[in-house]
Amino acid sequence: MENDYARYLSALNDFRQARRRAKLQSLTAVISGKHDKLLSYDEVKRHIKVYGLRRQYLAEIPLDSIVGSVGRYLDFNKKFLPLTDSDAERWARVKLTQEQKGLPPIEVYKIGEIYFVIDGNHRVSIAKQMKIATIEAYVSEFRTNLEIKPDDNLKDLILKTERAELFDEMGLERFSPDFDLKVTEPGGYKELLDHISVHHYYLGLDQQRDIPIEKVVNSWVKNVYCPVIRAIRQLGILRDFPGRTETDLYLWLKKHQVKLAGVLGWNVDVSLTAKDMVHRFNHTPGRVLVEVWEKIIDLVIPDELEAGPPPGEWRVNVSLPRNDKLFNGILVGLSGKENNWQVLEEAILVARHENSVLRGLHVVTNKKKLDSQKVKDIRDRFYTRCTEEKIKGEFAVEVGRVARQIVQRAIWTDLVMIHLNHPPGSQPQERLQSGIRTILLRCSRPVLTVPSVTTRLDITLLAYDGSPKAEEALFLSSYLGSSWDTRLMVVSSTEGQKNQNQNLTHAKNYLQKNGVKAEYIEVDDSAGDAILEVARNKRANLIVMGGYGRSPLMNVAVGSTVDQMLREFDQPILICR
Repeated sequence: MENDYARYLSALNDFRQARRRAKLQSLTAVISGKHDKLLSYDEVKRHIKVYGLRRQYLAEIPLDSIVGSVGRYLDFNKKFLPLTDSDAERWARVKLTQEQKGLPPIEVYKIGEIYFVIDGNHRVSIAKQMKIATIEAYVSEFRTNLEIKPDDNLKDLILKTERAELFDEMGLERFSPDFDLKVTEPGGYKELLDHISVHHYYLGLDQQRDIPIEKVVNSWVKNVYCPVIRAIRQLGILRDFPGRTETDLYLWLKKHQVKLAGVLGWNVDVSLTAKDMVHRFNHTPGRVLVEVWEKIIDLVIPDELEAGPPPGEWRVNVSLPRNDKLFNGILVGLSGKENNWQVLEEAILVARHENSVLRGLHVVTNKKKLDSQKVKDIRDRFYTRCTEEKIKGEFAVEVGRVARQIVQRAIWTDLVMIHLNHPPGSQPQERLQSGIRTILLRCSRPVLTVPSVTTRLDITLLAYDGSPKAEEALFLSSYLGSSWDTRLMVVSSTEGQKNQNQNLTHAKNYLQKNGVKAEYIEVDDSAGDAILEVARNKRANLIVMGGYGRSPLMNVAVGSTVDQMLREFDQPILICR
């Protein structure tokens, strides 16, 4: 009797050690994010398709393949370590029986390569702690078409089932062998099926006939899936979401695109949506610090004195070129005043060149005006002109300050066009209060200012001084010269320069390298006066120049060439940053 009691105490001690290991594994699972739970047989059967039960047979089965339980999946972890202290006595008595008489066969269900315990959970727990490789079992086997392995958790099994159903129904594996189409979240494959079904519906409407499923899938892959994946790869954003797949990002991006369209009232380009998704959901320490700093700057520094993004950033963030066109989306600021509609007419001319989407924006001072008759009239007139000119248009209304809303909305477009109602004045106080100046300082995109005259924009003058922002103006002038076939003149002032002609030489080399012809004009007067004189003499109908070169505070104090151009030139000016 004493020996039996000692063995019982030893078995209890083994149980306590097993419980300690279970607690440690639970903690490790929480830290690592890896699951340590047994699979529930009922839960698995709800999610995967199994076929007729095979007649029961006796076999030696590997213990490592027993990963679930029919009724006690909450009492043990995946390694069958006990999870409740109340199980101590029974566990110890089963271990005593095993030592004295051996263990009778357990009963299991088999699905794929994995087993679920019907009867014998404690026997499995003890055998695993004794590091026994196999155990005798009565096996009742279900058949399945899925490849199920011992390392699979419930999420893996659900994903395998959904993937099999999708491929069986749509034949994606056969129709799109170049793409894995793997997702990592349950429900993802069903979302893919929904996307293809919607594409099928609209394709049928467009062609007025029933489209074979193979052509539907090929069309979806080519026209919907591939452009998104191409943007994901070109932007390299998969590295910002470790453990995810390209198809995961495709689904997230399309959801985010729909959400943005609802918020903005505009359909946002895929690449811009992708950049915004990374910005919003990438919570690395460096990104978080940048966001916090940006918010501090925005709170502390008035809009009128903010310096805005660095020169050239817009070229990095501009949407991916489509058919070699640079301005795929154009923001058009609309106030509703009669002379303001001139900017829409100018925007229509640009949109024809670029095959652009015009994105009209009207800003109201408070929410009560959102549904006013004035807003409805502006919207109707905007869409009427777009329809007449067969140009795609999207209209949105915002509440707040005009300059701030234009700046915030600019990130979703490639070019901003505004009517030049009130150019910056000649006095510091007038410059400080200028809305157009605030836009030019803070806007992340090139801004085309339009006075009350419509022009063809076919004679361009580039004002070039070699500054970083002038480099952006040089880039755009080169684009206009090659894509629009505009007549181009380059004007540079030598006033205050030690090495004359260096700016013109650089501009000439750059334009010639890009195959753009131009006339080069060197002047020795002050830049503003010289540019205006040449523009008038040569009948230029567009000036392209860099934005403010000094700090915002210095620009307020002493003014700039940009301000002078805006005040004195009566044709459009394209201002770059």
